[in-house]
Amino acid sequence: MKRNLRLVVILFLSFKTIDGSAQYIGQHTRLLTVPAAIPVKASSFDLDEVRLLAGRFKDNMTREGSWMLSLPVNRMLHSFRVNAGMLTDDNRSKTKMPIPLGGWEELDMELRGHSVGHLLSGLSLQYAATGDSAFIKKIDSLVTGLAEVQNTLNQGGYLSAFPQNYIDRDIAGKKVWAPWYTIHKIVAGLIDAYWYTGNTQALDIANKMASWAYAKTFSLNAAQLNTMLKNEFGGMNEAWYNLYAITGNSEQKKLGDLFYNKEVLDPLARQEDHLAGMHANTMIPKVIGEARAYELTGDEKYQTIAFYFWDNVIKNQTYVTGSNSNKEHFIKPGKISEYITGYTGETCNTYNMLKLTRHLFTWTADEKYAEYYERALYNHILGQQDPKTGMVCYFTPLAAGTFRVYSTRDSSFWCCVGTGFESQSKFAEAIYYHDEKGVFVNLFIPSVLNWEKKGFKIRQETAFPQEPKTKIIIENTPPGNMALYIRYPMWARSGVALSVNGKYVQADQQPGTYITINRKWHRGDVIEVTYPMSLRLEATPDNANVAAVLYGPIVLAGEMGTEGMKKPAPYHDPSDPYQYYNYDYHIPADISHSLALKGKSMSEKFTTVKGQPLTFETAGEDGNKIVIGPYYELHRQRYVVYWDLK
Repeated sequence: MKRNLRLVVILFLSFKTIDGSAQYIGQHTRLLTVPAAIPVKASSFDLDEVRLLAGRFKDNMTREGSWMLSLPVNRMLHSFRVNAGMLTDDNRSKTKMPIPLGGWEELDMELRGHSVGHLLSGLSLQYAATGDSAFIKKIDSLVTGLAEVQNTLNQGGYLSAFPQNYIDRDIAGKKVWAPWYTIHKIVAGLIDAYWYTGNTQALDIANKMASWAYAKTFSLNAAQLNTMLKNEFGGMNEAWYNLYAITGNSEQKKLGDLFYNKEVLDPLARQEDHLAGMHANTMIPKVIGEARAYELTGDEKYQTIAFYFWDNVIKNQTYVTGSNSNKEHFIKPGKISEYITGYTGETCNTYNMLKLTRHLFTWTADEKYAEYYERALYNHILGQQDPKTGMVCYFTPLAAGTFRVYSTRDSSFWCCVGTGFESQSKFAEAIYYHDEKGVFVNLFIPSVLNWEKKGFKIRQETAFPQEPKTKIIIENTPPGNMALYIRYPMWARSGVALSVNGKYVQADQQPGTYITINRKWHRGDVIEVTYPMSLRLEATPDNANVAAVLYGPIVLAGEMGTEGMKKPAPYHDPSDPYQYYNYDYHIPADISHSLALKGKSMSEKFTTVKGQPLTFETAGEDGNKIVIGPYYELHRQRYVVYWDLK
């Protein structure tokens, strides 16, 4: 009977809106008890309404899905079962005992268990993006195992791979590695499993965890609470708010409110910049949580926090790739050139900045948010994954002569592996948005949008950025007019060529806005848009003589070979779980990172490489030839992103 009910839930959800715990307005409205309290200008589509077509993004997603499906459930749940005392003498035989995971999931790691939450989210995103039932089966097995652990622990709903004593240490101010951070990942993963697959058992587990958390924290005095919130807690506020939006349980909203960290958020509400030196990935999720609070309450204080923080980080903390942070921390405002090191761009930070950006875009429909999203998606997130193995990197180092260091299949499990499960699985989520009158086309990625509610279906065919154009084909349309808002990027400085069914259409808009075409469409109508791309330099804000080369939105980097890269490079050495933090790149002394460009145009200095899109040749200061190409494609070799201009 339970199995049949479960099937009904899945079938019901397959015909309605669903999405994940990182909820954006417009998604799964039928499953919400608490609606949004604010007006929006662009609503999100659900991930299952968009399908990627063949291309680099789909390739990355497929590799990531295969990796996640290959991770054995028993190994992923092993530390949870150890914590619950479920491995007795009767089941310790060599044939039954799984091999413990390595890296941050080792049994002596205080953050163990976080990857299971990310895995649930990643698998859920993959199911929504593909419809492949293999992902549901994996989710069901993990959720069933977590429910068994929760019941065995029998601690009022507590669930984790470490003892509850870690939370007690956190409250007391004793050293412990971010237990609420791990709890957040688990709760978020369970909510994702509910949204995407209809797994009501996952929602039940999350609700029990919320009951435990409420009982644990609401007797704390102000001093204890302040002490607890000094430690990293991820997006715990966001997760509780999302759970509250589902259930309407006021205790869950109070939990979200409780995780408001006054010490660092109140200055943002006053629009004061104290970010330098702060741990970036501790800060960004807190602001995402407050963005969610704004959506559910309408309190403009939370809106101010989100707007000010985003503007500040983009202006003062962001590298040309869309990434931020040096050795995980925010730098001195605007001092980009002073922090071009081998430890820049923690990938989790960009994952979270993209989440925040999506919230802000729905509130405003401002093209600047789509501009940043594109920049960070192509130049950081897409290039996080090694196309050869599917492994991902922690930092995206920018010092001349460095290279990406990738994870291993079962012996790393850094935070950036976890967020990578998600980032590499949800490329379809921000291509399109909508209002009541039409569809925003924000990204030029081959895909199909099926807006079933309106009976509007479009196919986007493009080789962008290898080609500077995209084609939108109308496959189904409702009666009456429907608007298309096609993004006119700020980088498109050479104008735009627009045609409908082969006829030229004048575009009066300017870069940084949207081209609106509002008409009655017919099946088979074709819109073609071309944005000629050109080479340009983007200098650091604090030093005009240090700059990166871009072509359209794509950051180009110099290919510098593999000299001095000894195995296991470029892969992580499993014997050192923190190797990435002080990694020795053994950079050769003769790496060329200077360009003689002053007084010359870009076209004079660079020549295209025949047969290689987005690839150019130039000469270094020493006269030697340098090949530069898309940074996201430079894998398993050294590179240069920022150049000294001579």
